[in-house]
Parts: sequence; structure tokens; C-alpha cells
Amino acid sequence: MLQQKKATTGNRSTKTFPFYRFSGTHRQIGQQYGEACSKLIKKHLDYVLERLQSKANISHIQVIEEAALKYRSYVKQFTPFLDEEIQGVAEGAGISLGEAYLLQIRAEVNRDFRSVNECTTFAAMEEATSDGVPLIGQNADLPAFYSELGVIIEFVPNDGPACLMLTPAGQISYIGINNAGLGVFANFLTCDNWRVGFPRYLFSRLVLTCGSVNEAVVAMRNLHRASSRNLIMLDKHGVSAVLENTPSRDALVTPVNGLLAHSNHYTAESLLNEERLSGVELENSQVRLHRMHTLLEENHGKLNVHVMQDILRDRENYPHCLCQMPGDEAKQSPGDNGADIITFASVIAQPTKGQLWIAIGPPNQYEYKCYTFSS
Repeated sequence: MLQQKKATTGNRSTKTFPFYRFSGTHRQIGQQYGEACSKLIKKHLDYVLERLQSKANISHIQVIEEAALKYRSYVKQFTPFLDEEIQGVAEGAGISLGEAYLLQIRAEVNRDFRSVNECTTFAAMEEATSDGVPLIGQNADLPAFYSELGVIIEFVPNDGPACLMLTPAGQISYIGINNAGLGVFANFLTCDNWRVGFPRYLFSRLVLTCGSVNEAVVAMRNLHRASSRNLIMLDKHGVSAVLENTPSRDALVTPVNGLLAHSNHYTAESLLNEERLSGVELENSQVRLHRMHTLLEENHGKLNVHVMQDILRDRENYPHCLCQMPGDEAKQSPGDNGADIITFASVIAQPTKGQLWIAIGPPNQYEYKCYTFSS
């Protein structure tokens, strides 16, 4: 039974992330994005550089930019249109191309800091819902300042599907849906052999150029991937799957009883030897995954947007919570002065209806708002 712990601030806030719609060529979309969000993009860049310089002891911005631009050739090879978009973001925001690329590959640059627990995802097929509408989504866990940086964007390119995404300002890809009825969400995974290649955050935009999960899996397998990332996907054809991957390997996990869930460790038998999480971080991921599975199963046949809102606000198993609040990570890792991970946003999607329900995080303190495609 779902037992919701109440937020300590009383009534939930109705504050929302800013919403934008950008259309045209990919270069034009990037330019519009950069211009409209220039202050937030520069704020995001400042935060990223501050963390890099303090934790990695890298003080020279040129060194960081040169490292970021090493990934560009792979973006140009597999998705030249996204390179055009990144160029546009740089032009519109008045930042360098290296800085714009840094925002797309910050996970790869950050890899030597420490492993962090990021996100709990889910998918529910039509047989598991109360209204026959499939659901997919996640609680997105990142450093607390990302609550200040989230934006919701409708990307409407002249070529290809439109996308509706939540993303940190300046990133052209994070999580969301397209108007072909496909949704994609993601989790951090930790393994060895990360390399220069196609960046993990851009996986989602590549997937959203596709019309089906099967097509997306083929596209992902054709990449020279830089790093690891779990993708959970659902399409209008009634197909849903988890695609766990390393830079060179992957495994598909399909629904059981019409349900899928994932956190931050490998679950596919063929990839268990790739796992590098350990100690409290592995425990945290395992507890969250078990809790999500339990709540989904207990509500099988009853799941809908409103039930999922309650599930994503769950604070049981503290401090290893689905809904992570300031201070929780410090309880998980006592003595870690850099512990600042929270659920910065919570998202529930109905891809077949073209709807995203999004709350600023932690979601037990904020209301969800529905976003749809403009046409």
C-alpha cells in the first residue's frame, strides 16, 4: 500500500519550469534556443565549470573546451543535424562552441569525480493502467541547482518528428516524447571503458527521431557510444523495452506483467559483470528499484497519471527514496560534503496522447502540469 509522507512546507507550489517552442531548421532552432535561454544557459555553464574546477582541479577553460570538442566528430558522423543545433545554441547564447558542447557531454567530463545515483524510471503498458493508456516516465535526480535550470522545450524541426522534452538549459537532449507516439527516459549506469564517442545525453534525441522502439534499438546499436546509459522506451505500437548499454555492449529487457522499472545498476544477466556501483550507492539503487517494482505491482490495473504522481512522491525507505529531498544524499553518504543530489524534476508521459506531466522537484513539494504538442 502506498503511504505518502507529506512535504514539510504545507501546500504544494504551483511554480513550473519555463516552456518554449522553437521551429525551423536545426540551426535556427538552436539559435532561438540560445537567444531565449541565454541567461539560464550561462548560469548552467557557470555551475558546470565551477564543479569541474573545484573537483577535477582543472582551472583552464581552454583545456575543458578542447576536451569537449573531441566528441564533436561523432555527433557530426551520426547526427549532423544535432551538431547544427549545438552550433546554433552557441551563436544564440553568445558562448563558444566548446562551451556549448561541454553542456552536452558534462557526464563524460564528470566521470572521474564520483558515481552518483541518478533517476528512477518506469513504464506501464495498457494492461497495467486503469484507462488503457500506457505510461512512461521518471524521477530525475541531479545536483540541486538543476531545479533552477530546467526548461521544457517543444522542438519542431522542418525535417523529422517534433519532440517535447524536459532538459537542463543549454542541453539539446534529455528526456521526453515525440509526436510519433514514442517516449524515452533514462538512467545513469556505471561501467568501465568510457571513451570519446557519441555522448550519452544525445541518445534521447537520436531515439526521438524514430517511430518505434525497434527502430530506436537499431539506431542505438549503430552508434560508437562514448559511455553507458540505460534507456527505457515505449511506443504507440504497444512495444516497451529497457536498453541497458555500455560503450560497446547492450542488453534488452522486456516488460513483465506489463511493467518495467529501472534505477542505476545493471539488471540484465549478460551485463552484470559490467557493474561498477558498490556500497551505499548500489544499495540505494537496489532499494529504489525494489520500491518502484512493489508500488507498480500493488497498483497494477489502477495505474494512471494521478496514481503515478503519488508513487513518484514516495518517501518510504528513507534515505533511499524515490523522491529525493535536500539532505537525503548526505544521510546515504555521511561525511560527503559534496552530497547535494535531489529529485530536481518528475515526469510522467503518455506518448500515445502526446502529453507530458511535469513537476519541479522534489515533486512532493510541487504540482504537476500537463504539456502537449502545439499541433
